[in-house]
Amino acid sequence: MSDLYNRDTTLALLQEYTKTDGLRRHAFAVEAAMKAAAVLTDSDVEYWSAVGLLHDFDYEMYPEAPDHPLKGAEILRERGYPEEFVRTILSHAAYTGVPRENDCARWLFAVDELCGFCMACAMVQPDKKIAQVKVKSVKKKLKKKDFAAKVNREEIAEGAEDLGLELDKVIAHVLEALVPVGEDLGL
Repeated sequence: MSDLYNRDTTLALLQEYTKTDGLRRHAFAVEAAMKAAAVLTDSDVEYWSAVGLLHDFDYEMYPEAPDHPLKGAEILRERGYPEEFVRTILSHAAYTGVPRENDCARWLFAVDELCGFCMACAMVQPDKKIAQVKVKSVKKKLKKKDFAAKVNREEIAEGAEDLGLELDKVIAHVLEALVPVGEDLGL
């Protein structure tokens, strides 16, 4: 396995481009959800974790579409990441037009927005702990358009559909993946 995917390498790249704690926490959450999805699908955990950790690494420097993730894709290519890895990351932004051609890409799309939403749900818990968030409450809050208003609910639904899973299952997957890293997420 290439050193490109080991956590030290990917974490160094994330930290080089991402300075804010909030965006780093999002990266850690998506990394955890992707790691759990890799285990679930009997896929390469290190590779999928790297995809999760790096999917938004360029966002802070290039927050406008389509710069994000296109600028990040250029950086990844310059660093020697293979085209499949780059395309998987590009595919998490629907506006790039890059199709989600593999399970890793489909899972990334499915968990990205949902991780942020579940973290927002934890922040309104009395103890602010992700372990207290339930699937039912996430679904209820998804219906409240003013709660975490920037989260794209259509993409959350599309992600579950692309996986061929009920939304409840994807929400449960994300919540279960985030609990063990809750302290790292400040939750």
